[in-house]
Amino acid sequence: MRLQYLALSALIVLYSLMFIGGYVSASGLGLSCPKWPLCPNGLLPSYDFLIEWTHRFVAATTGTLIVATAVGVWLNKKSDKKIKLTGTLAGIFVVTQITLGALVIEAKLHAVLVAIHLGIGILLFAMTLLTVLFAFRMARTQISA
Repeated sequence: MRLQYLALSALIVLYSLMFIGGYVSASGLGLSCPKWPLCPNGLLPSYDFLIEWTHRFVAATTGTLIVATAVGVWLNKKSDKKIKLTGTLAGIFVVTQITLGALVIEAKLHAVLVAIHLGIGILLFAMTLLTVLFAFRMARTQISA
C-alpha cells in the first residue's frame, strides 16, 4: 500500500508551494513573470524570473501529485467514500487553483481573484490533509486485518 506515501508527498509539496506563493505575494513578485505559463525566457528563466518560475514549477509538480493521488484513490479497491470524496475534491481544487493562478496573472493581480486563489488554496490543503489521514488509516486497518 503506497497510496499514503503518494498522498503525503503531495501534501508536503503543496505546503512548500503555499510557502513559496506567500513569499511571491508578500514580496510583490506576482507579476515578475508576466506571461503564463512560461516566463519570457521560456523553460529556463533568467535570474530575474527565478522565484516566480519556481512557484509555477512547484505548482505543476503539486498538481501532478494531487491528481495522481486522486486517481490512486479511485483505483484502490479498499477506498471508502470519505477518501474518494476528499481525493476527488483535492483533484478538482488543484485544477481550479492552477486555472485561477493563470487568471490572476492575466488580470494583473486583481484583488478579488487573489483572494479567491487564497481561499481555494486553503480548501485544497484541507482536502489533501484529509486524504493523507484517511490513506494512513486505511493502510493501518489493512495491516491489522
